[in-house]
Amino acid sequence: MNRTHPRSASHEQVYRVLRSARGLMTAYEILDAVRPKGISAPPTVYRALNRLMRDGLAHRLESMNAYVACADTRRRHETAIFAICHDCGHIDEMHEDGVVEQLMRMTSKHGFAIDQTTIEIRGLCASCVGSSRA
Repeated sequence: MNRTHPRSASHEQVYRVLRSARGLMTAYEILDAVRPKGISAPPTVYRALNRLMRDGLAHRLESMNAYVACADTRRRHETAIFAICHDCGHIDEMHEDGVVEQLMRMTSKHGFAIDQTTIEIRGLCASCVGSSRA
């Protein structure tokens, strides 16, 4: 444990960086952002990210190996659906309970036990769709 930056301080710094980000951040981008605050070890950032994900404050987008702060921290949700614009990189986090419930029923029918679910949808955001029509 880093004695000058207890685990709680590290995760707070990482969370602030994620909340202020305009989009996804890799762990090394986060490390670069918190380095001026005295956090310089990758394991410290990964531990903080794991804690934030466990606490429902952040999500990891597997396909991009990057992280984003949770858009709705008021309610606990096991599954997040992300719409990712492949032109501008804009990300929308959605919570469509009906979709998630249907997926849970389908996987349960097949005897599959879900540990974690993140759904990633790629396409064009409303702004990029609008600009491509102009």
